[in-house]
Amino acid sequence: MAATLTGMTPIDVSNPDLYQSDTWQETFARLRAEDPVQYVPESPDGPYWSVVKYKDIMTVELDAKTYSSELGGITIRDIPEDVKRESFIRMDPPQHTAERRTVAPIVAPANLKNMTDSIRERTAFVLDELPRGEEFDWVDRVSIELTTMMLATLFDFPWEERRKLTFWSDLSTFTDYTAPNAMVRDEYEKFEKLKEMAAYFKVLWDERAAAEPKFDLISMMAHSPATQDMTLKKFMGNLTLLIVGGNDTTRNSMSGGLWYLSQNPDEWAKLKADPGLVPKLVPETIRFQSPIIHMRRTATQDTDLAGKQIRAGDKVIMWYLSGNRDGEVIDRPDDFIVDRAKPRQHLSYGAGIHRCVGDRLADLQLAILWEEILKRDFDIEVLAPPTRIRNNFIRGISKMPVRIKA
Repeated sequence: MAATLTGMTPIDVSNPDLYQSDTWQETFARLRAEDPVQYVPESPDGPYWSVVKYKDIMTVELDAKTYSSELGGITIRDIPEDVKRESFIRMDPPQHTAERRTVAPIVAPANLKNMTDSIRERTAFVLDELPRGEEFDWVDRVSIELTTMMLATLFDFPWEERRKLTFWSDLSTFTDYTAPNAMVRDEYEKFEKLKEMAAYFKVLWDERAAAEPKFDLISMMAHSPATQDMTLKKFMGNLTLLIVGGNDTTRNSMSGGLWYLSQNPDEWAKLKADPGLVPKLVPETIRFQSPIIHMRRTATQDTDLAGKQIRAGDKVIMWYLSGNRDGEVIDRPDDFIVDRAKPRQHLSYGAGIHRCVGDRLADLQLAILWEEILKRDFDIEVLAPPTRIRNNFIRGISKMPVRIKA
């Protein structure tokens, strides 16, 4: 590739191997220092702009008129039109506002307060059922189980079949189509499998639509004028958005938090000595994990960003995990610090009109998990580094063997 005007050769940071191997840090540090808004003319997903610094990402996030979610979607990968799912995160105002408003009440502060006791009871149950003195997979036994329980509650989903939600979440964000054990081989096969999800939910939808409104996500959408008459693509899109949104941030931060504490024993000791640090631990974990690696916008008009000329129709990729390591905004960004002075200064939930609607619920689940772990004074040994998924959108952890010392 030819060098850019800065003299730096374009780097395709969309390569999912960077995230599976967890070797992205130096590359993004160099981009932040030398070419923070870089045009990448060639990649498997076509040309795009990399935006890697905190303040530039915020500029894009807060200008929905210039940088659209609707024109091209939210991922660097272009999805074929005939299998493209639609959802309110892929919309611009005013439709985005109306559909988001439908589901927002379920995670309003008053309802979170009502959920707290049940979340704590389930967390205690899961932790108390863990084996002592023998190896088990933290991702499966803790992270997936807790987040799937929460999703089943939010949807009022059949409890005994709740792991279907985990499967659909993994399927909807899966992109490693050439892997030997690939879940699906392309977007078309994925679409067909997600139609099975839609059929399952359609049964629940019809039941809730025929009954009095209740306080679960399906009933709320079935009774709202903004969402009650959705097309199949929009039905699938909003379902997968809510499932992924309610699953991936929390699940991967539950796993990542344990890994980062295990790698920073002084910080873990600090936390054990002062459980009151949990409210700071939670956002620090979410910043450090950066569960969503990137978000895409598409320029609606010619514009200037940090001195670079972006043209209408260009892909603009905000690399959240890079912005979360920007030393111009975040002190000691590559250190995991449980008593960080400004722990909420991160991009993991996005910003502006598309800020994660369930951010407070994710924070609550993570806080309760660590409060309950600290109550039990667990001595948890992480036996091997986490196994990371090959994906440039979700920074996922699929396995992590641990042992609780007896």
